[in-house]
Amino acid sequence: MTTRSQIGKIVDEVSKKLIDEGKLIEVGFYGYRRFVLPPNAPQIQIDECRWAFFAGAQHLFASIISIMDADAEPTANDLRRMDQIHAELQKFAKELELRVESKGKA
Repeated sequence: MTTRSQIGKIVDEVSKKLIDEGKLIEVGFYGYRRFVLPPNAPQIQIDECRWAFFAGAQHLFASIISIMDADAEPTANDLRRMDQIHAELQKFAKELELRVESKGKA
């Protein structure tokens, strides 16, 4: 049986590879589509959700870049802000996990 730690390592390796290929967000959307959208979703829904997914990713990345202090090394404020973003996204990830689990039981 695969442990969470092993899965985490695999996800990290795959994520690094996808970043190198410029496909991290695209593959993230594929996962979102697979686990969140209904299998019979019309193309317009898929297209609009992709726009929203990428817009959210672009907003987050642009926000992170703009809030970082100008120092060469991350400052305490930078790290605090990243922790806040992480906490917000972890809360959402738990909600998403519950949603996916409940769909699987239906």
